[in-house]
Amino acid sequence: MSSSIVCVGELLIDFFCTDVDINLMEGTNFQKQAGGAPANVCATIAKLGGTTLFCGKVGNDPFGHFLKKALDDAQVNTSMVVLDDVHPTTLAFVSLQANGERDFVFNRGADAFLVEEELDYDRLNNVAIHHFGSATALLNDPFQTTYFNVMRNAKNRGKFISFDPNFRIDLWKNRVPDFIKLAKKGIAIADFVKVSDEELQIITGISDLAEGTQAFHQLGAKIVAVTLGSEGTYISNGQKSEIVPSVKVKSIDSTGAGDAFVGATLFQFANVNPAFEDFEVLKKIISFSNKVGALVCTKVGAISAIPTLEEIK
Repeated sequence: MSSSIVCVGELLIDFFCTDVDINLMEGTNFQKQAGGAPANVCATIAKLGGTTLFCGKVGNDPFGHFLKKALDDAQVNTSMVVLDDVHPTTLAFVSLQANGERDFVFNRGADAFLVEEELDYDRLNNVAIHHFGSATALLNDPFQTTYFNVMRNAKNRGKFISFDPNFRIDLWKNRVPDFIKLAKKGIAIADFVKVSDEELQIITGISDLAEGTQAFHQLGAKIVAVTLGSEGTYISNGQKSEIVPSVKVKSIDSTGAGDAFVGATLFQFANVNPAFEDFEVLKKIISFSNKVGALVCTKVGAISAIPTLEEIK
């Protein structure tokens, strides 16, 4: 098996404004970083020593080549990164203001145009775990249709399906009901679902952790992880549930922490029986993943902040 885990979704450039408390209109200094939730998941798996494949689309331009190289350098298999000669690489511009609000501009490009004809299904069908954690895939076609077709194909072939809806209010704005409908569609297919406590409430309309999680199980999810920030993660397999505490760290930048949590979890899932009938084993997996996510918060950046196995004590 060439890769044990494939991550499907967007690979994009994040331009972070380094000027303090400045909106994008006034900002002049920006730092370029490789971004995209599924790409962060891939990089985490690879950095921990796992084998992983990224499936997505970038522009055949300097930014696209920069992103492909970033994954290559992280030891991620990029044989399914498609270079688009028509559409430019997707770009996101972000500045942080003193009140904590983000000024956000999203220029969507190539990632939106991945179609099934560009996929290598023979390669995909040889991968045991399929992760769908894109923040942009649900937005519109053609990628939305491609995304769900790949998910259903994997499910029909008995693959283990991981799904993270990755809600971003900046992207959905007045389309939140559409997001909820599409997220539920993904949850119904998934074996493992990871959400934040905010996403759980948005999707289910339920504020209680246990009740909201059971709503996910009723849709079809087998294992549900609800991240609670510094408090840890609420984990449920439908019969048992518990909050697994995290480790205390001094947080500098939480960018990519949730993706690192997912990557660490899938890295472990690839090495154990994915039935996860033993809840104690599942708790140990989540405890390790909490630690990885917390350590990412102690450094600036997403991919660059991911710890190696040696750094996790």
